[in-house]
Amino acid sequence: MARKIALYLILGIFLLPFVSLLIWSLSSAWFYPAILPGQWTLDSWRRMPLGFGEALGNSVSLALLVGSSATAAGFVTAAKLSAHRYSRTLLLLSYLPYAFSPVIFAHCIKYFFLASGLAGHFGGVLCAQFILCYPFAFLFFFRHFDPNLRALAQLSATLGASGSVVWWKVLLPVSRKALILCFLQCFLISWFEYGLSWVIGLGQLRTLTIVTYYYMGEANLPMAAVSACLICLPPLFFLLLPHKKAWA
Repeated sequence: MARKIALYLILGIFLLPFVSLLIWSLSSAWFYPAILPGQWTLDSWRRMPLGFGEALGNSVSLALLVGSSATAAGFVTAAKLSAHRYSRTLLLLSYLPYAFSPVIFAHCIKYFFLASGLAGHFGGVLCAQFILCYPFAFLFFFRHFDPNLRALAQLSATLGASGSVVWWKVLLPVSRKALILCFLQCFLISWFEYGLSWVIGLGQLRTLTIVTYYYMGEANLPMAAVSACLICLPPLFFLLLPHKKAWA
């Protein structure tokens, strides 16, 4: 009985922020010390297609493209460099983008995007987020390509498998779970990213995180709550995803 109470308590604490966001998105007047809003409305959700259509499209496109490209690039790079003589040095260098905040990192590389004309465009934000996620993917897969996996690839090549066969028939099937997990992580990094997208996008490219801050700055809490609810959907979906069945 005590375990069930503790479990429900933990679950309630976990769900409380999401319930609060949902209530804010359905309210038109909610003032202290009222426990619940005085007025309920669906107006904020009705305005969602107009207010969030472009931002939602940009966020989904960026997360999918960054997640897939960073995962693929990190996988191939780790496969090639995990046994390199300078692998430890390369591993250490991969931590450099995370040595300071994304906003400071964005200002450090902003000049190159301005000079190339990529700043303020979708492609520029895509490249900037890739630069942020690619080292993470490399770090993720570096330990994955351990001596056992490298020995398996070498054994397949010794038995007559070509390079493409080793990749498509050995490395990729064995690494499927790791690839999915890395993609989900890179997807969420891009999905929640704000500072880098704001600086490199020059405030012109609308994403859900940027739109949320817009509405918060305007003190439009119901619309900010709608945007926050949309932002929470992918991580909640990934959390509730039956991993064992999906990855078996």
